[in-house]
Amino acid sequence: MPETEERQREIDLDPIKVALQKREKRFLRPLIAELQPYDLGQIFFRLSGRYRSHFIRMLEPDEIAQLLEESESVEQQEILAKLGPEKTSEVLNRMSSDEVADLMGELEESNVQTLLRFMERDEADKVRALLHYPEDTAGGKMTMEYVSVYDYYTVEEVIAYLRREAPTAETVYYIYVIDADDRLVGVVSLRELLIASPEKPITEVMYERIISVPAGMDQEEVAQLMERYDFLAIPVVDDENRLLGIITIDDVVDVLIEEAQEDISKLSAVGQTEMDVLTHPFASARRRIPWLVLLLFIGMLTASLLSTFEETINRVAALAYFMPMIAGMTGNTGTQSLALVIRGLSSGQLTRDKYMQILKQEGLVGIIIGSVCSVLIVVMVTLLNGQLSLGLVVGASMWCTLILGTLGGTLIPLTLHLLKVDPTVASGPLITTVNDVFSLLIYFGMATMFLHYLL
Repeated sequence: MPETEERQREIDLDPIKVALQKREKRFLRPLIAELQPYDLGQIFFRLSGRYRSHFIRMLEPDEIAQLLEESESVEQQEILAKLGPEKTSEVLNRMSSDEVADLMGELEESNVQTLLRFMERDEADKVRALLHYPEDTAGGKMTMEYVSVYDYYTVEEVIAYLRREAPTAETVYYIYVIDADDRLVGVVSLRELLIASPEKPITEVMYERIISVPAGMDQEEVAQLMERYDFLAIPVVDDENRLLGIITIDDVVDVLIEEAQEDISKLSAVGQTEMDVLTHPFASARRRIPWLVLLLFIGMLTASLLSTFEETINRVAALAYFMPMIAGMTGNTGTQSLALVIRGLSSGQLTRDKYMQILKQEGLVGIIIGSVCSVLIVVMVTLLNGQLSLGLVVGASMWCTLILGTLGGTLIPLTLHLLKVDPTVASGPLITTVNDVFSLLIYFGMATMFLHYLL
């Protein structure tokens, strides 16, 4: 978005500051009426410290709850610091149980227990149940604010029940049907419910072929399943098919963003948690140093291997001119293939039965790219140096290394995936460094082999 448009959307803080100075809600309410939670957050964090406490105290508990749900972990801590335990618990009672569990997961255990004691019993029990599940599983992402009805209800009874429960439900687009033992037996969409005859039993309207997920399923698998079927929500069940909760599309969007950021951070070799741009320098350095030390040793290995070609370099100094180009092009093609494979694996499009297909595809791509680039480099080197033999050596080396780089960028993540290792650990810098070693060995090995033609 252009900067001018962004400025137009900014809310004028001066009237809000005046209202806060007067400590009167009646002056503030017209200024923030109908604002989205995101906008309330922008106002809060643009205000200076002395205004923030006044602003939070003038918001309704429901508004503070929405503000907390839309804020990041660090921002939530600052907002909670402005509230006392009783006010905090009042706000937490109005939040979705999964959001409260995520928030409490970042707090000290003593603070968690204090807040749970002040919360309403039903809400506190929901949060306690969610805190037992690992954060990155279906159980850790589900919410307990859903609408479920028993299988002996009629459509009319379901609609009447829905009217009562809708204000506290996270979503009303799906109504889940359970039996007397709370086992999930069906699901009906709001659309199907509204067009059905009121006297019909709900069992005649519902779908019995339900797609659900176990509480222990990894969050990324849940996200892929919901993306595959275009669900707005998906039920979470236990081993006996009892309904535990649901995962909604907004939580899945958060999961996809989180997983994408995690993969990017691994590919960049900066560590999983360093996608937070502002972090402590020592913590940031500690996560990067292991990777860089590994790459440093690989670089030293490259230097040692190149020393064996010292005589070749001394006799044909022009070979050194093209070292960065050979290494750089090989690393670039490897990184491109790596990105393609990681995307295929993460989206589920690249299954094991397609491994040979992608290898053949990328091998052919490497041959095409290598052929085009090598012909161009032969022509350019010959024109610049006036020596066809040098151009042929550089061109042939590039043809081999580009094929090697493309296959390496494809084969390494596939192999890691087969070994049950996260393929994103095959980071861009590692692929590039490994390709550098082999590309320079091929380049100087070929130059040494045809040295008498170059002199």
